[in-house]
Amino acid sequence: MKTKIVPIGNSRGIRIPKALLQQCRLRQTVEIEARPDGLLIRPSTRPRKGWDVAFQAMAQAGDDQLLDQGVMTPTQWENKEWKW
Repeated sequence: MKTKIVPIGNSRGIRIPKALLQQCRLRQTVEIEARPDGLLIRPSTRPRKGWDVAFQAMAQAGDDQLLDQGVMTPTQWENKEWKW
């Protein structure tokens, strides 16, 4: 599909057909990345989306324990300055 670059104030833009927006799940916010061969436009994602549900499931399964418990040795600063 070809389209034209159109002026938008001091910038330029393109019109993306509704069908492509739906197919690519592009909504209000997108991420644009410059690549050597062109631009990459992708949906903006929330990096921690779903973590709250995952943490609740871990807690219910009893799988929310520290992995490094008893492995780390306190530093001199921790032994001297830290108040437990």
